[in-house]
Amino acid sequence: MDKPSEAKEKFIAGYACSQAVFTTFSEQLGMDESTALKISALFAGGMRKGETCGAVTGALMALGLKYSPETCQIMDDRKVTYKFAEEFYSKFLERHNSLKCKDLMGVDISTPEGKAESELKNLHHTVCPAFVQDAAEILEEMLNC
Repeated sequence: MDKPSEAKEKFIAGYACSQAVFTTFSEQLGMDESTALKISALFAGGMRKGETCGAVTGALMALGLKYSPETCQIMDDRKVTYKFAEEFYSKFLERHNSLKCKDLMGVDISTPEGKAESELKNLHHTVCPAFVQDAAEILEEMLNC
């Protein structure tokens, strides 16, 4: 199974969007899946506030793991990796016009009304899998794997 399909299947099976993307690539980047699951667990649903999509943050975690230098605690060294975030954002925005969960889903899941509407429309299962698959596809291309 290819990586984007694997990420989508993980999401459908119950992984959070952030977990589905990050764990699909974590082992090949040197991190075991159990650790990757824990690290990425709280980024789903735009960090539960409808902000940056969890599929996006999962991809950023993988890009950081791959491209951040050992000296990434130093601002100038960390700047090397910022271009990867910008490239990812650009490619994701070409496909979806937003990075925000609330924009992508069309509801703000951080509110009781938005969460209820999301559940009523089954958005988690009807629209989110495409964001996970697309994020993983872009990430796969950027990781050259």
